[in-house]
Amino acid sequence: MKKIAAAVGAALLAFGLGAPVANAATPASSPSATSATCAAHWSSLPKSIPTLSQATVENVRAGRHGCFDRLVIILHGKAAGYNVRYVDQVLAQGSGKPVPLRGGAFLDVTVTSPAFDAAGRPTFVPANPSEVVNVGGFATFRQVAWAGSFEGYTSLGLGVRARLPFRVFILNGPDGGSRLVVDVAHRW
Repeated sequence: MKKIAAAVGAALLAFGLGAPVANAATPASSPSATSATCAAHWSSLPKSIPTLSQATVENVRAGRHGCFDRLVIILHGKAAGYNVRYVDQVLAQGSGKPVPLRGGAFLDVTVTSPAFDAAGRPTFVPANPSEVVNVGGFATFRQVAWAGSFEGYTSLGLGVRARLPFRVFILNGPDGGSRLVVDVAHRW
């Protein structure tokens, strides 16, 4: 029973849903999350793996942690690549039109996976493209906006408080899926 509880807890933490995440009304904190260890090796430089994937975007979530805010793009299948970078303006996939965002700095978050299946049917359509995820009350995030999916690339605009350090990584699972995770620090 303890092994199952530990496995479930680890899965929730990896998914961005465990104890370090707080709800929007409560600031998050973690005893191990001190200012000395927060984002110690992160930077604000672009992060990219250009490999395309057949995985499809299924959902987008966000969470608050003691040292950072987290954006999670959930994929059906194995994620292979991404391009995350600060830009002066996030542009929509396909049209190149500017995506309006709130914040002092803007991250263009692109996963090299489509938000539609092989038959062209959407696998993810945000209810509100301007507010894909509610990030009200977050320390760093100001807005998550849909920037579209075109020719195997899916993009989101992430408005943040300031140009802060971030990290990007891919987590495998659950059920053969994967997640692209973008963490943006609360401070330098």
